[in-house]
Amino acid sequence: MRDGKKIATAFAALLAFLALGTGIGVSSTFRGDRALGEYLAAECVTCHQKSGKVVGGVPAIVGWPEDQFIAVMHAYQKGERENPIMRTMAGQFKEDELLALAAYFGSLKAQR
Repeated sequence: MRDGKKIATAFAALLAFLALGTGIGVSSTFRGDRALGEYLAAECVTCHQKSGKVVGGVPAIVGWPEDQFIAVMHAYQKGERENPIMRTMAGQFKEDELLALAAYFGSLKAQR
């Protein structure tokens, strides 16, 4: 398991424990860890440009709303979208990693 992933998982578990123990409600919308997303994005940006530019027909994913990013990745995971490379890439990520990627790419602004 990657060190960053271990830290993120432990932190999420600690937050959940504290929220349950203190009576604080846990939001139904969990935001992904941007730092983890940036780490995981290394593979993504070999094709998708961090600048937000479309190159060689590869679509931009910078600045996408997080819910749309997650929906598209789920569609690839379920085989509902046609692209063997993206099916493979999306299939390797767990839900917390998808949330982290969505948070990271959603936080970036396209360069003009």
